[in-house]
Amino acid sequence: MAHCDVFFDRKIQVQSKSTAMKTNLNNQVRWSIIIILASFPVFCNAQNDKAFIDKYMKKLPGSQAVVKDLQKYNMTAVYINRDLYGNFTSKTRVTGDYTMGFSRDTACWNNVYISNSQKYDEAFQQGTKVEYIENFRYVPSDEMLKPEAFKNFAPTPDNIFARNLIWDMYTLEIFAWNYLDSLVLNEEYILPDIKGEFDMSEIGIYHHEKIFMKWKGVTEFGGELCAILDFTADDNRVEMSMAQIKTKGTEQYWGSILISLRTKSIEYAEMYGGTIQEIEVSGMKDKFLVKTIRELEVTKIR
Repeated sequence: MAHCDVFFDRKIQVQSKSTAMKTNLNNQVRWSIIIILASFPVFCNAQNDKAFIDKYMKKLPGSQAVVKDLQKYNMTAVYINRDLYGNFTSKTRVTGDYTMGFSRDTACWNNVYISNSQKYDEAFQQGTKVEYIENFRYVPSDEMLKPEAFKNFAPTPDNIFARNLIWDMYTLEIFAWNYLDSLVLNEEYILPDIKGEFDMSEIGIYHHEKIFMKWKGVTEFGGELCAILDFTADDNRVEMSMAQIKTKGTEQYWGSILISLRTKSIEYAEMYGGTIQEIEVSGMKDKFLVKTIRELEVTKIR
């Protein structure tokens, strides 16, 4: 019996060792699976990040938007005037609805209102509707710098605000579409073809020194994945001469545009600017200096 007891003891020990080995092996396999499962999301995320970077952060879509449907926007520009010591003098708000995508690549302005105020804290009223720009249709191009483009505009000082709507929107469209092939993520790009002096439809002269653009990254806006394009223009000289007023000074402006990576359409834009100008008004003896801050926003009408 003693021999049998020893035999069974050894058998039990062997079985225990075998069971222990299986348990250890199972634990090792289990932990290996856990480690694999734990690292799998990291691996997948790394793969997803690389795929995202390769697809959206290496190169921008290099062609202008193909507008199949009408694209509608609202532009609001606020001009705040101060003297050289920062004292508020007046403010103006200009709003208008812009539509592009008509036949023959034409665009149109509607519901343009200009509102003035002499009090900084006073809310803007709706203002006066600018009738001569209602349903004004044109092809956005350099032709809009020629005087004949505005032959039906009223010869009043507010005329410049209506023209600025057109010129500002055209400028944003140029920045949005003309340089996509040249922009590299986080690298500054100097626009090669917008520099020097040009005539603003015979009411003034504008002179650019340099315009810088930079593709800053991507973001989500309005359900669209968008490229963020920044632009800056410093040390620009401007001189205007109209029926009742003459100005001479300098301007700088900067801003951002969000471009849909899917459609390449403008989803949102903002522009800020500042000018220092010497103003000469007919009937006034002395010239005076004005500092003007401009805040402009373009929102898509969805």
